[in-house]
Amino acid sequence: MAKSSTRHRNVPWRKRLPALALAGALGVMSPASAVYADGDAFVAGVEDLPLMPGLAEVRDAGVVFDKPGGRIVESYAEGAVSRTEVIGFYRQTLPQLGWHALGDTAFRREGERLEIVLLGGDGDLVVRFTLQPE
Repeated sequence: MAKSSTRHRNVPWRKRLPALALAGALGVMSPASAVYADGDAFVAGVEDLPLMPGLAEVRDAGVVFDKPGGRIVESYAEGAVSRTEVIGFYRQTLPQLGWHALGDTAFRREGERLEIVLLGGDGDLVVRFTLQPE
């Protein structure tokens, strides 16, 4: 057996915990990744807006502005999903996260407005997420 594996085997897990916690935190909080540690993906630029399964972030297509009056985020995702699936997912999921529906694809929470715009057709859909202050 290699020395490195026996060296780690003899170190109690409590002493390895700080290194494991740091590694986990870096993986979870990495700005380059939109995937959370447990496998759930989030919309780029909005850390608590889940990305529907079946959608993938369109990299380098969005913008994020932080200004004194609030943040402005525009992010895009695409996938082989239907309009009905996307609307259903967000109408079911967002109220659980404190968002109040203003319509099928518009939501409000804590002074921010989220609009979800569906572009393209079923099976080849692009979803634009726009978050801005009210």
